[in-house]
Amino acid sequence: MTDNTDPRTEYLRRIEERRTESAQQFQRFRKVGFVRLALLGIGLILLWRVFAGLSAWWLVLPAVLFVVLGRVQARISAARLRCERGARLYEQGLVRLDDRWAGTGATGDRFLDPEHPCARDLDLFGRGSLFELLSTGRTDVGEETLAQWLLTPADLTVVRARQEAVTELRPKLDLREELALLGEGAPSGESARGLAAWANSPYWNISPWTRPIAIVISLLTIATLLLWFAGYSPIPFLLVLIIRQVYLYRLQKPVERVISEVDGPSNNLSLLSDVLKRLENERYESALLRELRAALDVDDSPPSKQIARLNRLIELLDSRRNIIFAPAAAILLWPLQCAISIERWRQSSGPVVGRWLAAVGEFEALNSFASYAYEHPHDPFPELLDSGDAHFEAISMGHPLIPARRNVRTDLSLTGDLRVLIVSGSNMSGKSTLLRSVGINVVLALAGAPVRAGSLRLTPVQVGAAIRIQDSLQAGASRFYAEITRLRQVVGLTEDERPVLFLLDEILHGTNSHDRQIGAEKVVHGLIDRGAIGLITTHDLALARIVDELAPRAANVHFEDQFQDGQMRFDYLLRPGVVQRSNALELMRSVGLEV
Repeated sequence: MTDNTDPRTEYLRRIEERRTESAQQFQRFRKVGFVRLALLGIGLILLWRVFAGLSAWWLVLPAVLFVVLGRVQARISAARLRCERGARLYEQGLVRLDDRWAGTGATGDRFLDPEHPCARDLDLFGRGSLFELLSTGRTDVGEETLAQWLLTPADLTVVRARQEAVTELRPKLDLREELALLGEGAPSGESARGLAAWANSPYWNISPWTRPIAIVISLLTIATLLLWFAGYSPIPFLLVLIIRQVYLYRLQKPVERVISEVDGPSNNLSLLSDVLKRLENERYESALLRELRAALDVDDSPPSKQIARLNRLIELLDSRRNIIFAPAAAILLWPLQCAISIERWRQSSGPVVGRWLAAVGEFEALNSFASYAYEHPHDPFPELLDSGDAHFEAISMGHPLIPARRNVRTDLSLTGDLRVLIVSGSNMSGKSTLLRSVGINVVLALAGAPVRAGSLRLTPVQVGAAIRIQDSLQAGASRFYAEITRLRQVVGLTEDERPVLFLLDEILHGTNSHDRQIGAEKVVHGLIDRGAIGLITTHDLALARIVDELAPRAANVHFEDQFQDGQMRFDYLLRPGVVQRSNALELMRSVGLEV
């Protein structure tokens, strides 16, 4: 498959392949089922003959074949289920291509920081958010990495390395399918973070004699118990029990700590091992992917095997709860033996667990970008400018969360002397959407993903936005106070070395026109004097006069509307100059208000 393959055509082809294979597996399952049914019938007949004097050995072969074929059926059923999941995976891809994805994926609500300067304003998280559109990760550490990339703009070298990696991963549909199907249905949540914290928590200083003594006590327990059963005195057995309890009492606290602390990290270990194994087997060309692959390597064995070994140790520990094995576990000091093995695993492999998890998280985040890039082949990577003043130049820019059929593209430039655009226009004409389009494309660009534009050239910036400002009853703060608090935060961003791109919607509209004009002019003047660039929207046409004071560093642009046949019609095209009319009165009359 080439990078030029149409994603819809490829998804439809793969859906058909998976469904066909699923149907074939179902037919195999039925055929094996008929054979097992026949064996069951034969077994019942033979059983009846056994009661009539036939040797019971005649039952062995049908019974063995029945069990073996049962395992064959289980493998066929698993293969069929995998095909069905594969088909659903590509059906979800079609849902994204059809712009019906909102509400179908992970929303990332837990990553939304209300204090972040643009996350809420740009719909980075939540239902129908950028995170939901992008995220295809199977592990919680992959989701966390993607979220951090969206929240924190990367350096140029990092962005370019991610672009190269995404370009390499873009056509690897098979890899994404295998990763997506690994451990389907496994729980996620806090397991990866818990595993990393557990791996680096203070160690139990195990004496080299702890295990040998435990083995000797277990052997003495078995020997004296057998002697008692053979008719000898029970006193040796009782003495060993006393020694055993004294020994266990001395080790009770560290053993209980190991057992209790490993419970949380044990979740999802099987999935993590499978993901690591798949990534270990892949070979890469780009520098970042090679670096991530190298981070998985360790001296003695691959991390997938080490994680799998930890998983087996935890399963052995849990076997002590089995009612059949419990007596033997008590005799063999099973919890102590398992706790020692788990703790030694932690002491040998724990220091590199964080490195493994970080590599898995980056792989999954890059795969999320690669999936988006594959499904949007016309979205290019931005051109990143190394130095100079803040620069933003977009041709045919759209909003990635708006369906393509309704996505009106815009050319926008903040370059050279021009530092700020004052955007005027009527209600619902597209002012806020323009701000969000600029901001969300910058987030994509500086995370290392393609952007929704014909082309985009920009310098590294940090986005500060005041678009979705709300009052707070709990904090006793009005909307105006919430807005000026955010404005202070945006201005504060200019203290960092990276320039600011500010996006201010209806600036200071909670106060009177006189104060609004003076305040807005001072805020904007201060921002651009500190090297920032940005856009401001307003209904108050008096604010358009800010351009007179700031020219040539500021310019007016606007959106228009037409009121036809009782309806407002918008073309969402950005035009130079100040809007000449408002639709407020027409809208009020259209809903029946007498104005």
